[in-house]
Amino acid sequence: MLSGNLVNGGTSISCPHGGRVVPASAPSSGVRADGHPVPTAADVFTVIGCRHTTGGVPHPCATVRWTPARGGVLIDGSPVLLDTTPALCFSTALVPQGPPVVIQAARGVSSR
Repeated sequence: MLSGNLVNGGTSISCPHGGRVVPASAPSSGVRADGHPVPTAADVFTVIGCRHTTGGVPHPCATVRWTPARGGVLIDGSPVLLDTTPALCFSTALVPQGPPVVIQAARGVSSR
C-alpha cells in the first residue's frame, strides 16, 4: 500500500542544493486539492536557482524526474505525486544530483 501526502501547488519542493522546484507549466490535470493544482508524474518539473558546483564549475540541477510506484491513484491515467514518491534531480547533462526535498504546506482553515 502506498502512503504519503499528496503533492499540490502548496507543497514546497527544492533540489538538494536549495534550488526551487516548480512545474514547467500549469499541471495538466486541472484537479485541485486544498485549492491548489495537483501535478502528476506526466508533468515536467524544472529547478530554479540551484547553486551546485563541482570543482568550482557550476553544475546546477535543472529538472526532476519522479518514479511513482504502481498501484497508486491516477488522474487522467497518470500517477499523482506523494511526498514519498521517489524522484531525482538532474543537471542539464542528465547527471543525477540527488533527491528533491519535499515539504508539505501547513493546512489552514478556509471558508466557502
